Amino acid sequence: MNARTEFRIGPQLLEQFDRNRRRMQALYATLPDDAYFGRPIPLRNPLVFYEGHVPAFSHAQLVRKVLGGAAIDESLEHLFARGIDPHESTTGAKARGNEADEWPDRADVAAFRDEADRRVRAAIERVLDDPDGPLEVVHRILEHETMHHETLMYLWHALPFEDKRPPDGYAPDIGGAPPQQAMVEVPVGRAQLGVARDELPFAWDNELPTHAEHVPAFRIQRHKVTNAEYLEFVEAGGYRDQRWWKSEDWAWLREHAIEHPHFWQRDGQAWSWRGMFGPVALPPAWPVWVTHAEASAYARWRGMALPTEGQYQRAALGDPDGPQRRFPWGEEAPQEHHGNFGFKSYDPQPSGSHPDGASAWGVEDLVGNGWEWTATPFAPFPGFVPMPEYPEYSADFFDGQHYVMKGASPATVVELLRPSFRNWFRPRYPYVFAGFRCVGGAGR
Repeated sequence: MNARTEFRIGPQLLEQFDRNRRRMQALYATLPDDAYFGRPIPLRNPLVFYEGHVPAFSHAQLVRKVLGGAAIDESLEHLFARGIDPHESTTGAKARGNEADEWPDRADVAAFRDEADRRVRAAIERVLDDPDGPLEVVHRILEHETMHHETLMYLWHALPFEDKRPPDGYAPDIGGAPPQQAMVEVPVGRAQLGVARDELPFAWDNELPTHAEHVPAFRIQRHKVTNAEYLEFVEAGGYRDQRWWKSEDWAWLREHAIEHPHFWQRDGQAWSWRGMFGPVALPPAWPVWVTHAEASAYARWRGMALPTEGQYQRAALGDPDGPQRRFPWGEEAPQEHHGNFGFKSYDPQPSGSHPDGASAWGVEDLVGNGWEWTATPFAPFPGFVPMPEYPEYSADFFDGQHYVMKGASPATVVELLRPSFRNWFRPRYPYVFAGFRCVGGAGR
């Protein structure tokens, strides 16, 4: 079995389901009750919601819709049916409150979770025993859960430090001086976006169908923009100069008195990074994590731009000696030495730490260490067809208010590292583990 086939098949689906549930239950086991019913990010639902939402979604999609199974509890299934995607200015009024009496008891949520898990696992076994079973739906619910694991990390990051504790022996890799930034030439060529319907066991509707895009020659930064580089923008008064910001982004800065990235803190005259388990002196070599609005402003300040989705794809997967690569480093299935992904770290790692993950052009960290913002609004590919069982998954966000992100963060699982996968967020949502790099025209 070659690496491509092995990766496409992936771990056995039941093993993946069990691993997903163990990871999520272990995460929730760390929460005291006060934190369980709290809302660390005001724009999102309280944490109690997500423990019910993931099993409720899996049960609704596979057991009820596809296999015609019975309800567990209609009221709880409705309560946990769907999350929210609020505008950055939303105060939280559109989400349920965080008062414990507005939610079921924690024990009741756990009982609902356990019964849903029992039924879903039995349904997966039934599907695997049927040669014509709906495997696509199984893949869908498993990927839905792994995506929630990552967004839960955004919520966990926002928790007070006293409500969480690091794993034994965990310490962030601060690193030393940042690597020398350089512009890399990427010649004219074609980028393949999306994937063919029969090429993978599963892909979301926004990844379909595949098509090629002509990409003129351009130059792209070898590394993501680091904290040290972004600090130059901050100290040059970038957050006080309207020239670098779109009007709506400038209004957002002024309304919320934003003067630096969300992950930074000012400690007297020094800067620190708010890590997952505690503050650390601002690591200069870590990639900066910012909003799309902040990344765009920095790029304008530098006289450059964010890459388009096609440019990212060309820089990441293009190969001068043959067809487009499967991963930046080639055909080998993702391994730890290729990048910072797969929950191996709770924080960024120094840029330049994973040279084995470089693309054919020598561009590093294109997969891992933080998603990468692109200049491309999230929109359907030509020939897009919404998935019949979950038509709102992508289509609800084709509104010009979300931007495509590519790559992966430390909290992105290996199963989502396929080159066609697209992530997206609003341009001023500050909690995402996302960085960026800049591009310029050829010879610039």
